[in-house]
Amino acid sequence: MNDKPDSPANSHPSYDKLARHFQKTSHFEHFNALGDWDQATMMPTGGAAARGEAMAELALHLHELKTAPMLAEGLAQASREPLSGEQRANLREMRYHYQQATLVPGDLVQAKTLQGYKCENAWREQRKHNDWHGFKPNLEAVIALTREEAQIRADALGIPPYDALLDKFEPGMTTAKLDANFGQLQLWLPSLIQEVTDKQAREPGVSLNGKFGVQAQQNLARELMQLLGFDFNQGRQDISSHPFCGGVPGDIRLTTRFDEADFTSALMGIIHETGHARYEQGLPQAWRGQPAGLARSMGIHESQSLFCEMQLGISPAFLAMLQPKIQRHLHYPMTQDELARLYTRVKPGLIRVDADEVTYPCHILLRFEAEKALIDGSLSVADLPDFWSQQMQRLLGINTDGNYRDGCMQDIHWTLGELGYFPSYTLGAMYAAQFRFAMEQTLGPMDELLAQGRLEALFAWLEDKIWSKGCLLTTDELMLGACGEALDGKYLERHLRQRYL
Repeated sequence: MNDKPDSPANSHPSYDKLARHFQKTSHFEHFNALGDWDQATMMPTGGAAARGEAMAELALHLHELKTAPMLAEGLAQASREPLSGEQRANLREMRYHYQQATLVPGDLVQAKTLQGYKCENAWREQRKHNDWHGFKPNLEAVIALTREEAQIRADALGIPPYDALLDKFEPGMTTAKLDANFGQLQLWLPSLIQEVTDKQAREPGVSLNGKFGVQAQQNLARELMQLLGFDFNQGRQDISSHPFCGGVPGDIRLTTRFDEADFTSALMGIIHETGHARYEQGLPQAWRGQPAGLARSMGIHESQSLFCEMQLGISPAFLAMLQPKIQRHLHYPMTQDELARLYTRVKPGLIRVDADEVTYPCHILLRFEAEKALIDGSLSVADLPDFWSQQMQRLLGINTDGNYRDGCMQDIHWTLGELGYFPSYTLGAMYAAQFRFAMEQTLGPMDELLAQGRLEALFAWLEDKIWSKGCLLTTDELMLGACGEALDGKYLERHLRQRYL
């Protein structure tokens, strides 16, 4: 990297001042991330109140840094300075982060936060009791505030309201692009699900019968992370109730959840989170602490975890590598074929987070259509359960009438007003499939590389084409550089047909 974030004095003083400010903000973000990790893993329960106060104070300080009055003038002045191409990319990302922090007035942010907190906390009990009628007024209040936020963002950016929400998670993505890609997905996915389930109905099922100690699973997980190239000098792995990859590049904190009756979920969870971690560890070091050094988007981030979990993790050649490790650590007799059938079983179900890779996009298609309609007002919260049941019946052949708990009340996202996030999951699956086929054009079939023990070649390609780019490129530029074309959902269809039919 020839261009440094901070360059010789006086060549571009406004840009250099901005770079120092964003570096300072990044240092506070580092400790904010560690606070979140510690709260989920090691913090004693008695520390919750004091930790909450400290984290709230830190959040306020970060907000003040991100909305500092000097930023607006600094951004304008820096745009007139003689910057390199990479510095201009960093300035573009600075402007994006400043916009995201300042577009919505503070009183609306506060109102939405408070209403979201109220809705989420009530939801935890209401969902248990299938209490849609108690949940509905809380969700209506959150959606009303989210519509208001979307309109304010849309007016400021000159884009449609739902696009403005997408922009928070997937910069540059539009409803029109999603309609085109997701529309194609709906043409072939339901029939593919039927073909696969018909095929698998003629195959014997696989079940687990054993007790798998947590320590043995942890040892297996660590060996698997090492196989996948995780750098333990720049990160660690712990246990939490909900798996996640946190921390910052250079200090990655990865967690998982172990079940002594079923090792399979934790194993793929480790592979998934290691994909996130490798991306973070591979981001450009010369740009750490700057917006250009961050991950490109939620969809690209998810593509890296899904590449590891789905493209790589449940491929026949990787399972062949995994099977003897399971036997050595867990002392459980399972053939490679049984392992493959266990991890590639397709069965339509109610719950998104439990879905296999074939049916999972249907859960996202439903939420995408619901979110668009909730934001433009064509769908009311009161009509959401009927809409949900109709779409589940259409996409997966499942009726959810009266089952709110496993229907429209199952996710936490909407209780917090996080509309626009769900599409990132299926975008990630599409990106991952497209990256795999682009990679194979250069390196040859992935299974052949794995059979030759050349796992590092796959990660070298990802590092060169994706990780090292950070946010120096837009998503469209990243896709063009890595794949030679824009996002195209046909590669996800090709991947699923190859694997399951």
